[in-house]
Amino acid sequence: MTTKLYVGNLSYNVRDHDLEQQFAEFGNVTSAKVMMERDSDRSKGFGFVEMSTEQEAQAAIQGLHDQPLNGRNMLVNVARPREESGGGYRSNNGGGGYRGGNNRY
Repeated sequence: MTTKLYVGNLSYNVRDHDLEQQFAEFGNVTSAKVMMERDSDRSKGFGFVEMSTEQEAQAAIQGLHDQPLNGRNMLVNVARPREESGGGYRSNNGGGGYRGGNNRY
């Protein structure tokens, strides 16, 4: 089973292939993805790497955490599962409504 790693504090010019090259030294990289801004081609400064085994992932953490990549020291640890967001429905009805007043026709 693959192990997903969080990689933070990335330089804004780091791309997927840069992560893949760095982590391949420690084992088989099944995926490497730098998270990008939705409206531009700019990195958000973090990404995720999946390693084939937990042992390879631990070796990558030991070998790469706090090590430089393009001038910034990477933060590398096991990725946490995404938290539930509550379904995306907001019950707070903050919209406008009928305000009354002088209605002239």
